[in-house]
Amino acid sequence: MRPTLASLPQDTAQCPVDRAVQVMEGRWATLVVRELLSGTKRFGELRAALPGISPKTLTDRLRHLEAHDVLSRRAFAEVPPRVEYSLTERGRRLEPVLLALWEWGHDDLAPDLPNPLRERGAR
Repeated sequence: MRPTLASLPQDTAQCPVDRAVQVMEGRWATLVVRELLSGTKRFGELRAALPGISPKTLTDRLRHLEAHDVLSRRAFAEVPPRVEYSLTERGRRLEPVLLALWEWGHDDLAPDLPNPLRERGAR
């Protein structure tokens, strides 16, 4: 039988949930990862996909996620400069987490509508 979250150690200093929240801090980090799950993107593409994010906040989130090995940054020696961002293997492992968040959010926003994740048997 699979353990429940309540049955796992809850030591705050070593709590895996606390660690995940630290790495994925804030709304924007999670949404940046969501966007990069579909493939490599440039700064402008990310900014366009995330209405309301400021360039400074996007830069901060990208640096934070790069420092935690969630994404990689590739700079090309071109004029004008070109930089591409993509998820690392560690970052791609967040996909099931984001799918669970999507499913929960869908059910919370539209509880009377069918959930396509359950209809296709994806979960």
